[in-house]
Amino acid sequence: MPMPSPLSPESRRQVGHDARAHFHRQIDRVRPGTQPFEVMKRVLVGTYSDGFIHAGNLAYLSLMTLFPFFIVAAAVASIFGRTEDGVQAVNAFLYTVPRGVAEVVRQPINDVLTARSGPLLWLGGLVGLWTVGSLIETIRDILRRAYGTKSTKPFWRYRLGAIGITLASVFAVMFAFSLQVVITGVDQFLHQILPWADQAIALVASAKLVPMGILCLALWSLFVTLTPTAYKSRRFPKWPGAVATSLWWYGTTLLLPPTLSLLGGYGRTYGSLAGVMITLIFFFLVGLGVVIGAELNAALAEFPEEDEQPIAQDEGNGIGL
Repeated sequence: MPMPSPLSPESRRQVGHDARAHFHRQIDRVRPGTQPFEVMKRVLVGTYSDGFIHAGNLAYLSLMTLFPFFIVAAAVASIFGRTEDGVQAVNAFLYTVPRGVAEVVRQPINDVLTARSGPLLWLGGLVGLWTVGSLIETIRDILRRAYGTKSTKPFWRYRLGAIGITLASVFAVMFAFSLQVVITGVDQFLHQILPWADQAIALVASAKLVPMGILCLALWSLFVTLTPTAYKSRRFPKWPGAVATSLWWYGTTLLLPPTLSLLGGYGRTYGSLAGVMITLIFFFLVGLGVVIGAELNAALAEFPEEDEQPIAQDEGNGIGL
């Protein structure tokens, strides 16, 4: 297994008692303009060390777990007698991806959800919980390596935590969809019934950024939940990574289609698999954004002078069950 980044929080702690390192750190803290460059260096080194491997893993797992996740969503929705919400959850997700990606996966996902009902739906839901849990565990490993810690708890505890996160994510997706429906309804009402209400229309138009806010909140919750236990304290911020990943995600959504059109020729290169390759490229870039967010949070982890003893490894990682 490759070594963690030499600039991870744990690696920095291990050299913290060296007199020369201690002296240079004190100089860096008071030197103007040094801290932002130091944080940037930590992020770049960490991303270079692990980012491309993990981004590839996330791209593959995202494509593999996309269908199981929505099967779980449909199964949960059926409990409340709202089976159609499973399809609506798919539409809410497709709203956040490039058009080319949405066109590739929309019909296959709808076909899978339509073909499953009753016991078959629940069997698919149980398999989906386990499959999506693998994606959650990959994100946990990204955070663990970003901070330079090791896993210490039994495998089953991590897996149960991942299943819990999957179920919570399903409810979050349904809530996001409901909110989007309300915003769309209000927008149509204002345009058709009250077209002169310019201020209200502008307010609702700005509210269309709510899905991005919900994505940011979901990523923040994921980082808070999966960050190694020793770094869960509020003095180690989690929101910068969530914001960076959200901006990266939406930037990828906006810029990927025109970029691919400028490159051209990928249809002749991949033939009928061109759509699948675009989807993998999108998930790879999103996965790279997740790594950058994790590395940013780890780069911002600083320690007071009286707390430079290495963190005990028995504090574990992630959800405490």
